Amino acid sequence: MTMYFSRVTLGADNVRGRKLLQNISQNAYYEHQCLWGLFPESPDASRDFIYRGEVRHLTRVYYMVSSRQPQPSSEWLVETRPYQPKIIAGDQLAFSLRVNPVITRKNAVGKPQRHDVVMNTKKEMDYAALSAASRPPMGAVIQQAGIQWLENRKEKYGFEFDPESVIVERYDQHQAYKQGNKGAIRYSSMDFSGVLTVVDSELFSQTLMHGVGPAKAFGCGLLLVRRM
Repeated sequence: MTMYFSRVTLGADNVRGRKLLQNISQNAYYEHQCLWGLFPESPDASRDFIYRGEVRHLTRVYYMVSSRQPQPSSEWLVETRPYQPKIIAGDQLAFSLRVNPVITRKNAVGKPQRHDVVMNTKKEMDYAALSAASRPPMGAVIQQAGIQWLENRKEKYGFEFDPESVIVERYDQHQAYKQGNKGAIRYSSMDFSGVLTVVDSELFSQTLMHGVGPAKAFGCGLLLVRRM
Protein backbone atom coordinates (compact mmCIF):
# COMPACT_ATOMS: atom_id res chain seq x y z
CA MET A 1 0.00 0.00 0.00
CA THR A 2 1.43 3.36 -1.02
CA MET A 3 1.54 6.02 1.67
CA TYR A 4 2.27 9.72 1.20
CA PHE A 5 4.31 12.25 3.12
CA SER A 6 3.17 15.84 2.66
CA ARG A 7 4.07 19.32 3.73
CA VAL A 8 0.93 21.41 3.80
CA THR A 9 1.11 25.19 4.20
CA LEU A 10 -1.84 27.43 4.92
CA GLY A 11 -1.72 30.53 2.76
CA ALA A 12 -2.68 33.60 4.78
CA ASP A 13 -2.35 36.15 1.99
CA ASN A 14 -6.07 36.42 1.26
CA VAL A 15 -9.21 37.01 3.32
CA ARG A 16 -10.26 33.37 3.34
CA GLY A 17 -6.80 32.20 4.34
CA ARG A 18 -6.50 34.74 7.17
CA LYS A 19 -9.91 33.70 8.51
CA LEU A 20 -8.91 30.03 8.42
CA LEU A 21 -5.70 30.84 10.27
CA GLN A 22 -7.60 32.70 12.97
CA ASN A 23 -10.12 29.89 13.47
CA ILE A 24 -7.46 27.16 13.41
CA SER A 25 -5.40 29.02 15.99
CA GLN A 26 -8.37 29.06 18.35
CA ASN A 27 -9.68 25.51 17.98
CA ALA A 28 -7.76 22.27 17.38
CA TYR A 29 -10.97 20.46 16.40
CA TYR A 30 -11.61 22.98 13.63
CA GLU A 31 -8.00 22.53 12.53
CA HIS A 32 -8.56 18.78 12.23
CA GLN A 33 -11.73 19.29 10.18
CA CYS A 34 -9.92 21.66 7.80
CA LEU A 35 -7.15 19.13 7.20
CA TRP A 36 -9.69 16.37 6.63
CA GLY A 37 -11.15 18.61 3.95
CA LEU A 38 -7.94 18.16 1.94
CA PHE A 39 -9.27 14.70 0.99
CA PRO A 40 -12.48 15.68 -0.82
CA GLU A 41 -12.86 12.56 -2.97
CA SER A 42 -14.02 10.48 0.02
CA PRO A 43 -15.55 12.88 2.57
CA ASP A 44 -17.22 10.05 4.51
CA ALA A 45 -14.08 7.92 4.82
CA SER A 46 -12.54 7.25 8.21
CA ARG A 47 -9.56 9.43 9.08
CA ASP A 48 -6.55 7.86 7.38
CA PHE A 49 -3.85 10.43 8.12
CA ILE A 50 -1.69 11.63 10.98
CA TYR A 51 -0.19 15.07 11.16
CA ARG A 52 1.75 17.62 13.15
CA GLY A 53 1.36 21.37 12.92
CA GLU A 54 3.94 24.09 13.45
CA VAL A 55 3.73 27.88 13.48
CA ARG A 56 6.04 29.25 10.79
CA HIS A 57 6.37 32.87 9.67
CA LEU A 58 2.90 33.90 10.88
CA THR A 59 1.17 30.94 9.25
CA ARG A 60 0.77 27.19 9.81
CA VAL A 61 2.78 24.36 8.28
CA TYR A 62 1.68 20.75 8.66
CA TYR A 63 3.59 17.53 8.14
CA MET A 64 1.31 14.68 7.23
CA VAL A 65 1.45 10.94 6.54
CA SER A 66 -1.63 9.63 4.75
CA SER A 67 -2.94 6.76 2.66
CA ARG A 68 -4.43 9.23 0.16
CA GLN A 69 -2.90 12.29 -1.47
CA PRO A 70 -4.16 15.58 0.01
CA GLN A 71 -5.43 18.04 -2.58
CA PRO A 72 -4.33 21.69 -2.82
CA SER A 73 -6.78 24.56 -2.92
CA SER A 74 -6.72 28.34 -3.04
CA GLU A 75 -5.91 28.38 0.70
CA TRP A 76 -3.57 25.39 0.94
CA LEU A 77 -0.21 24.70 -0.68
CA VAL A 78 0.37 20.93 -0.72
CA GLU A 79 3.73 19.30 -1.46
CA THR A 80 3.52 15.50 -1.56
CA ARG A 81 5.75 12.53 -2.28
CA PRO A 82 5.35 8.76 -1.86
CA TYR A 83 6.45 7.65 1.60
CA GLN A 84 8.30 4.35 1.65
CA PRO A 85 11.16 4.71 4.15
CA LYS A 86 13.85 2.02 4.01
CA ILE A 87 14.37 0.96 7.60
CA ILE A 88 16.55 -1.82 8.99
CA ALA A 89 17.21 -2.94 12.54
CA GLY A 90 20.16 -1.08 14.01
CA ASP A 91 19.48 2.21 12.22
CA GLN A 92 20.16 5.22 14.44
CA LEU A 93 17.85 8.12 13.67
CA ALA A 94 17.32 11.61 14.98
CA PHE A 95 13.64 12.02 15.82
CA SER A 96 11.00 14.52 16.79
CA LEU A 97 7.69 13.41 18.27
CA ARG A 98 4.58 15.11 19.65
CA VAL A 99 2.36 12.84 21.73
CA ASN A 100 -0.63 12.91 24.03
CA PRO A 101 1.06 11.41 27.13
CA VAL A 102 -1.60 9.49 29.04
CA ILE A 103 -1.78 6.33 31.08
CA THR A 104 -4.90 4.22 31.52
CA ARG A 105 -6.09 3.02 34.92
CA LYS A 106 -9.37 1.57 36.11
CA ASN A 107 -11.49 3.73 38.40
CA ALA A 108 -13.40 2.63 41.49
CA VAL A 109 -16.07 0.87 39.41
CA GLY A 110 -13.58 -0.84 37.09
CA LYS A 111 -13.97 1.48 34.12
CA PRO A 112 -10.74 2.40 32.29
CA GLN A 113 -9.86 6.08 32.51
CA ARG A 114 -7.04 8.04 30.93
CA HIS A 115 -4.82 10.23 33.09
CA ASP A 116 -2.29 12.82 32.00
CA VAL A 117 1.13 11.41 32.82
CA VAL A 118 2.52 14.64 34.28
CA MET A 119 -0.47 15.13 36.55
CA ASN A 120 -0.22 11.47 37.56
CA THR A 121 3.48 11.83 38.40
CA LYS A 122 2.76 14.90 40.55
CA LYS A 123 0.02 12.99 42.35
CA GLU A 124 2.27 9.99 43.01
CA MET A 125 4.97 12.20 44.57
CA ASP A 126 2.33 14.24 46.46
CA TYR A 127 3.78 17.32 44.82
CA ALA A 128 1.32 19.77 46.37
CA ALA A 129 2.24 18.67 49.90
CA LEU A 130 5.99 19.05 49.40
CA SER A 131 7.68 22.11 50.79
CA ALA A 132 8.92 24.68 48.31
CA ALA A 133 12.50 23.69 49.13
CA SER A 134 11.94 19.98 48.48
CA ARG A 135 9.80 20.22 45.34
CA PRO A 136 11.68 19.33 42.17
CA PRO A 137 11.42 21.93 39.38
CA MET A 138 8.44 21.37 37.11
CA GLY A 139 10.82 20.93 34.17
CA ALA A 140 12.39 17.96 35.95
CA VAL A 141 8.98 16.46 36.73
CA ILE A 142 7.93 16.78 33.09
CA GLN A 143 11.20 15.27 31.85
CA GLN A 144 10.93 12.35 34.28
CA ALA A 145 7.28 11.66 33.44
CA GLY A 146 7.84 11.94 29.69
CA ILE A 147 10.91 9.72 29.52
CA GLN A 148 9.21 7.05 31.62
CA TRP A 149 6.11 7.21 29.39
CA LEU A 150 8.23 6.71 26.27
CA GLU A 151 10.34 3.98 27.91
CA ASN A 152 7.19 2.00 28.67
CA ARG A 153 6.13 2.07 25.00
CA LYS A 154 9.36 1.77 23.03
CA GLU A 155 9.10 -2.01 22.58
CA LYS A 156 5.56 -1.71 21.23
CA TYR A 157 6.75 0.74 18.57
CA GLY A 158 9.92 -1.08 17.57
CA PHE A 159 12.72 1.14 18.89
CA GLU A 160 14.94 1.83 21.86
CA PHE A 161 16.78 4.90 23.13
CA ASP A 162 19.21 6.11 25.74
CA PRO A 163 17.25 8.34 28.16
CA GLU A 164 20.22 10.70 28.24
CA SER A 165 19.84 11.29 24.49
CA VAL A 166 16.17 12.37 24.60
CA ILE A 167 14.68 15.58 25.96
CA VAL A 168 11.15 16.80 26.51
CA GLU A 169 11.12 20.13 24.70
CA ARG A 170 7.71 21.28 25.84
CA TYR A 171 4.51 20.24 27.56
CA ASP A 172 1.18 21.97 26.98
CA GLN A 173 -2.45 21.59 27.99
CA HIS A 174 -5.13 22.32 25.39
CA GLN A 175 -8.86 22.77 24.92
CA ALA A 176 -10.79 22.04 21.74
CA TYR A 177 -14.43 22.67 20.95
CA LYS A 178 -16.63 20.42 18.84
CA GLN A 179 -19.91 21.76 17.53
CA GLY A 180 -22.75 20.18 19.47
CA ASN A 181 -20.65 19.40 22.54
CA LYS A 182 -21.46 21.38 25.67
CA GLY A 183 -17.99 21.22 27.19
CA ALA A 184 -14.44 21.51 25.97
CA ILE A 185 -12.33 18.55 24.89
CA ARG A 186 -9.24 18.70 27.12
CA TYR A 187 -5.94 17.07 26.30
CA SER A 188 -2.21 17.60 26.72
CA SER A 189 0.73 17.33 24.38
CA MET A 190 4.43 16.68 24.91
CA ASP A 191 7.23 17.25 22.40
CA PHE A 192 10.27 14.95 22.40
CA SER A 193 13.48 15.20 20.43
CA GLY A 194 16.55 13.01 20.46
CA VAL A 195 18.10 9.88 19.00
CA LEU A 196 16.60 6.40 18.75
CA THR A 197 17.73 3.01 17.49
CA VAL A 198 15.46 0.78 15.41
CA VAL A 199 15.04 -2.66 16.99
CA ASP A 200 12.19 -4.16 14.94
CA SER A 201 12.10 -2.72 11.42
CA GLU A 202 8.59 -3.99 10.64
CA LEU A 203 7.08 -2.60 13.84
CA PHE A 204 8.95 0.66 13.41
CA SER A 205 7.74 1.07 9.83
CA GLN A 206 4.17 0.66 11.06
CA THR A 207 4.88 3.31 13.70
CA LEU A 208 6.01 5.75 11.02
CA MET A 209 2.82 5.12 9.09
CA HIS A 210 0.29 5.06 11.92
CA GLY A 211 1.80 7.06 14.77
CA VAL A 212 2.32 6.86 18.52
CA GLY A 213 -0.30 7.11 21.25
CA PRO A 214 -3.78 8.69 21.26
CA ALA A 215 -5.20 12.10 20.24
CA LYS A 216 -4.10 11.74 16.62
CA ALA A 217 -7.11 13.81 15.59
CA PHE A 218 -5.47 16.72 17.43
CA GLY A 219 -2.07 16.56 15.79
CA CYS A 220 -0.37 14.07 18.09
CA GLY A 221 1.46 10.86 17.22
CA LEU A 222 3.42 11.61 14.04
CA LEU A 223 7.02 10.40 14.42
CA LEU A 224 9.42 12.47 12.30
CA VAL A 225 12.86 10.95 11.71
CA ARG A 226 16.00 11.74 9.75
CA ARG A 227 19.29 9.99 9.24
CA MET A 228 22.20 11.35 11.21
